[in-house]
Amino acid sequence: MTRCWTFACALSLALGAPALAERAPTPEQPPAAAPPVASETRDELFARLAAARDPDEAAGIVGAIDRLNLHSGSDTGDLLMARAVATMDGGNYPVSLALLDAIVGLQPGWAEGWNKRATARYLAGDVKGAVADIAQTLARDPRHLEALAALGMILEDSGLRAEALRAYQRALTIAPQWRPIVEAAARVKAALAGQAL
Repeated sequence: MTRCWTFACALSLALGAPALAERAPTPEQPPAAAPPVASETRDELFARLAAARDPDEAAGIVGAIDRLNLHSGSDTGDLLMARAVATMDGGNYPVSLALLDAIVGLQPGWAEGWNKRATARYLAGDVKGAVADIAQTLARDPRHLEALAALGMILEDSGLRAEALRAYQRALTIAPQWRPIVEAAARVKAALAGQAL
C-alpha cells in the first residue's frame, strides 16, 4: 500500500488494515468473513462493504476496492498510474502531475486518474485544483470513498464542519463500519455540538 492513497492520510485516516486473519470461532466471536477475492466485482465488494460487521472486515474490503480502482483496463494507463504513484510517493509532485495529466487526457472516464491527480495537487499545495479533481472523481464514481474522505478532510480543515459532516455521512452510507470515516464523522459531530453550545 502506498503512503499517499489520498488526502485522508493527512487526516491520519489509516486506509489500510492488516489482512483478516483466519481464526477459530469462539462463543463470543463469530467466524471471520472471508477476505475479498480478485474475482469479485466492484458491486459485489460494495454490497459486502455495506454489510461488513466490523472495522477490520470493512478495511479489508476497502483495500480490495482500492486495488480494483487502480486498474484502468489499459496497459498504458496502468503503467502510467504505477509511475505516477511511485513519483508521488517519492515527493516528486511535478513529474507525478505530468503523468496524471496524461492519464486524465488519455482516459478521462477513469475516476482513479482524477482521484490520484487530486491527491498530487493537494500534496503540491493546490487545494483548489484538488477540489476540482475530487468533483470530477465523484462525477464518475459517486461511491469513491477516498474522494469522499478527501473532500470531508478539506472542508473540515477549511472550517466548514457542517459540509464536512455531509461528506463523511455520504461515505458512511457506503461503508458504515469503515473506521476512518466513523472517527472523522464523530469528531466533526462533537465539534459542531460544542460550537452550538
